[in-house]
Amino acid sequence: MYKIWIYTFLFSISPFGEARVGIPYGVINEMPFFWAFTTGLVANLMIYPLMMWLIMSFNEKLWGFSFYKKAVIRLSKFAKKGAGNKIEKYGFWGLMLFVMIPLPGTGAYMGTIAAAIFKIETKKAFLAISLGVIISCIIMALLVQLGSWSFS
Repeated sequence: MYKIWIYTFLFSISPFGEARVGIPYGVINEMPFFWAFTTGLVANLMIYPLMMWLIMSFNEKLWGFSFYKKAVIRLSKFAKKGAGNKIEKYGFWGLMLFVMIPLPGTGAYMGTIAAAIFKIETKKAFLAISLGVIISCIIMALLVQLGSWSFS
């Protein structure tokens, strides 16, 4: 059981799936629904503070290196292309909407990067991303639950 919990947590905090993968993984592996949801949610909520700390630390220490600056600019262009219109136009609500849609290329990681790029105030960005993550986890939990009911 602990192995399933750890994998659910790791899938939910990883940039390759977030809770969109973690919650279904936990439920499919017979983890109680409540614990799969809670684990996925908590892991996904941890992304913003960890990523923002990493972004600030790396920018402070590595901005002078051209390879780092080029990589950040490339990633910034990708994030602006995916989230730019919504976030520039709607601000807080656009960021929340971008994070809450459970599709590839959206979520807490890209939302955090977008918040840093668009210089959204830290508290507002945290609240928008947290609300988006909560709604996204609820959507995934409902889809997983509906799927499990339809197969039983």
